[in-house]
Amino acid sequence: MRVLIVGGGGREHALAWKVAQSSRVSEVHVAPGNAGTATEPKVKNVAIAADDVGSLLMHAQENLIDLTIVGPEAPLVLGIVDQFTAAGLRCFGPTAKAARLEGSKAYAKAFFARHHLPTAAYRTFTQDNFDAQWVHNQRLPMVVKADGLAAGKGVVIADTHAQVIEASLAMFTGQFGAAGKEIVIEEFLLGEEASFIAMVDGTHVLPLATSQDHKRLATGDAGPNTGGMGAYSPAPVVTPLIHERIMNEVMLPTVRALAAEGTPYTGFLYAGVMIDANGTPNVLEFNCRFGDPETQPVLIRLQSDLTLLVEAALEGRLDEVQAQWDSRSAVGVVLAAGGYPTSAQLGQRIHGLDAAATQPGKVFHAGTVHRDGQTLTHGGRVLCATALGNTVSDARLAAYALVNLIAFEGMQFRTDIGHLAVAREQRLSTP
Repeated sequence: MRVLIVGGGGREHALAWKVAQSSRVSEVHVAPGNAGTATEPKVKNVAIAADDVGSLLMHAQENLIDLTIVGPEAPLVLGIVDQFTAAGLRCFGPTAKAARLEGSKAYAKAFFARHHLPTAAYRTFTQDNFDAQWVHNQRLPMVVKADGLAAGKGVVIADTHAQVIEASLAMFTGQFGAAGKEIVIEEFLLGEEASFIAMVDGTHVLPLATSQDHKRLATGDAGPNTGGMGAYSPAPVVTPLIHERIMNEVMLPTVRALAAEGTPYTGFLYAGVMIDANGTPNVLEFNCRFGDPETQPVLIRLQSDLTLLVEAALEGRLDEVQAQWDSRSAVGVVLAAGGYPTSAQLGQRIHGLDAAATQPGKVFHAGTVHRDGQTLTHGGRVLCATALGNTVSDARLAAYALVNLIAFEGMQFRTDIGHLAVAREQRLSTP
């Protein structure tokens, strides 16, 4: 079978790498792909932007694509699944209406309220009805979110009322383009965050391995929010009891509610949850696709054929399949360009990739391009060094061993990916 992966980041490199391992798959097309996908066996890049839905559809038809898996959120919100389905092509992801769960944070919060899903208290504003006095009456810290898609960067955690107002006005006046015309301001929830990603077939939910992302740019959870600076899997904060609570209090009610509202959901569904001291999972947000960089450590642990799981979802049979996992832990460390997340430095030569390829683990590409015999930086998040280990501590050592082989001008990365899990392991090993 021929598979099309839509997107060109680290998530899509991991998806293409995993799909290409299937004996059922003869060819994987990645649109537009990156320098890493271009070198994978059975994989080839296609020079079509991920949001050019019309050209993607034409390519799928002309190249007899049997299955399309959508990586990023933008084409989902634009209705790629609707268009492919109307043309009789199998495309894994939610419809445009169902993707509003990620495409609009205001819509999502109203959806949570309608269906009594656990989440933070909030209000939505436009520039015309913004209420600074209301802001001054709220407890700090507070969270300000752009309503629309902002590549994971449209969230500001504000420690003062002045910062809330400043962040709000910046969004209203174009910091994130049209995404900031409406904003959500919500209470700051205490606890530990986890990424709970599942596959959904409209009715059934197949949970994948848990993971934990690191959103802040710098070591020690300092600096601005980013699209994600690293992740690890599994997330020990999601105990078996908490896993059951997330399924019963978040995932299953959400899928049932979407179906009841006439927007049945098929695709990857990612709940970012904050787990408080009592084990209560509160929904921070939903993403309508696999997370990035969670995809990299999660898929490096997946032992099942991903294409079989996707087909089961498209046929409404997720209750008939199970995903098999490597029992080891995985850690992925993102290497970002200088200036990220505001203005990334592009075109820097990347050194050490050949040396890293000889070591255990996998370096997934994100913002890279191959030009004139060299691999260059071509985006904010450039690479994700991912490795397995018997513990998170071991996996982290292996991942940073890969990091230490790679260099490019301006390279920045966190040195503490997995720190919460490592601290847990250290506590448990102390007599």
